[in-house]
Amino acid sequence: MIASYRRTVVKTLALAATAACMAGAAPWAFAADEAPDAMIQRLSDDVLATIRNDKTLQSGDVNRVMAVVDSKVMPNVNFTRMTASATGPMWRKATPDQRQRLQTEFKSLLVRTYAGALKQVSDQTVEVKPMRSAPGDKEVVVRTLVKGKGDPVQLDYRMEQTPGQGSGWKIYDLNVLGVWLVDNYRPQFAQQLNAGGVDALIKSLSERNQANAAKGNGG
Repeated sequence: MIASYRRTVVKTLALAATAACMAGAAPWAFAADEAPDAMIQRLSDDVLATIRNDKTLQSGDVNRVMAVVDSKVMPNVNFTRMTASATGPMWRKATPDQRQRLQTEFKSLLVRTYAGALKQVSDQTVEVKPMRSAPGDKEVVVRTLVKGKGDPVQLDYRMEQTPGQGSGWKIYDLNVLGVWLVDNYRPQFAQQLNAGGVDALIKSLSERNQANAAKGNGG
């Protein structure tokens, strides 16, 4: 039962992370910063519509997913912060080159792992729950429910305020069914970091990406 629950969490995390990573489906055209909950609702609706209308995304085509991520997603996600959080204290000891390589390999791992989850997108809708933050908060959690044929799935976003940049907010972590994406990867990263430092983690991520590419799927 625990194994089944873990598979459900990972599968849902996969879909959620891909959706968040693709959350730049519509170009920014706002004179003022959006409220974070309004941003998530708009982006959720946009990304679901984009996936439904793009057969190559539905097929899990890694190159297509990567292209969308590179061109539309990164402006909406603080991926540096996400990678640093997953890496932990060793991030501060990493050189600029190591940090860049870590981000590149981590992004590739996420995209390849989650590309297959796009096949599951069909009739889902997203309901944004009432905000619990104060008006002046610089960091907030936006809570949503992803609704489809089965039970609703909890999907929460940690966001930071970025005045004047894009919509005014960026995503830096995701929570699905009580599991934060960064917390999910931190212990995996720690194993490699403890064994051989930053270079060992980069090597491990690179090998996983190469193995996934050779299999032609997300592993």
